[in-house]
Amino acid sequence: MNLLLDYIKEYKKKTPTSAKLFAKSAKLHVNGVSHNIRFYEPYPFVVKKSLGKNLVDVDGNKYTDYWMGHWALILGHGPKSVRKNLQKQIERSWMYGTVNEQTILLSELISKAVPVAEKIRYVTSGTEATMYAVRLARSMTGKKVIAKIDGGWHGYTSDLLKSVNWPFSESESSGMVNEEQIVSIPYNDLENSLSILRKYSKDLAGVIIEPVLGGGGCIPAESDYLKGVQEFCKKNNSLFILDEIVTGFRFRYGCLYPTMKLDPDIVTLGKIVGGGMAIGVMCGKKEIMEFADTTGKKKSERSYVGGGTFSANPASMVAGYSTLNHLKSKKSVYTKINDLGEHARKELTKVFDGKVAVTGKGSLFMTHFLQNGITEIKNSTDAAKCNGALLSKYHFKMISHDGIFFLLGKLGAISDAHSKSDIKNMVKASEEFTC
Repeated sequence: MNLLLDYIKEYKKKTPTSAKLFAKSAKLHVNGVSHNIRFYEPYPFVVKKSLGKNLVDVDGNKYTDYWMGHWALILGHGPKSVRKNLQKQIERSWMYGTVNEQTILLSELISKAVPVAEKIRYVTSGTEATMYAVRLARSMTGKKVIAKIDGGWHGYTSDLLKSVNWPFSESESSGMVNEEQIVSIPYNDLENSLSILRKYSKDLAGVIIEPVLGGGGCIPAESDYLKGVQEFCKKNNSLFILDEIVTGFRFRYGCLYPTMKLDPDIVTLGKIVGGGMAIGVMCGKKEIMEFADTTGKKKSERSYVGGGTFSANPASMVAGYSTLNHLKSKKSVYTKINDLGEHARKELTKVFDGKVAVTGKGSLFMTHFLQNGITEIKNSTDAAKCNGALLSKYHFKMISHDGIFFLLGKLGAISDAHSKSDIKNMVKASEEFTC
């Protein structure tokens, strides 16, 4: 505990301007932030600028960033290839509110890289994309129940805000309605998942799954597990929805699902495909997506899927196109960052010598401090039983003492701006942490 107090003292000494600004922010914003997870004690530092692998706060402190804009910035902060094209678009204007060529160009890239993307609809956040995906599933099937994963995070939509945080049996929020239409299944446990799905089979509209749990602990799904759930959906005439908002274009150019020989009906995308700008994408098979076409249909025959005022705005489309085009032409980016991720997981496991399990895949990784008899992390229940307070202390130590930024308690994402020396520095900082 004394060490934590020392870290807090060191942090406060380095960030006096952030302290003053955040006091102002707290008067204007709920808890001083605009996303719940961005708050941490004693206060989050206030960013002035970012570039490459670094964040710089208003006091001039530089941090090697592993949060990377909620894991969205695979090329790093402000990459030249994106910034140059975005600047050109800003000169033309950044909001049309009409059909634009920039959207077509981005969709051509996505549709060629993601086989299921026969039709695409843009929104401005991942929450909206998953919200519309489950609505479309209900419209297509005429059923009501949606199944998700214990610990699965699909944004704040009421349709999916259930069993996100431990204990999963408790409601995530007041003000919720129709929670009985959301059921939860255990990750990587096919037998028990199928048992639950069978109970709701008559009214099961679809199942939505992340192929790698993001907020739930950075845990990859077992291929046989996903195949088993998909098989049940196909036989039951329920839709199989993959949420690849985190995983899409993260490990390879395209989605993760083709490497697992899966055939989803709908895929949601976000983060990387927006190039650092606001975006959400719902894409899927033509015969399913056509339910969102309102032309000449009665209300009962359509799924009313909008988009919103800022959907497919040209600035987001250009940033997304520039990012994907860069990744397409330089696929060596994936070799580099995936290798760095593997190196980070290996070295962190070695440093903590049996005290942790390091989960992840490719360029994503997360350190879990083991306790309660947990020896490996297969699902979010295992992750929840680990020592989250110690993980937050570990992350705060690196922020305050080492100039390394992880959002407390969250996974790390490696970008093309990082190097092996950055991983070496992170490992060294970990060696100095007292569990």
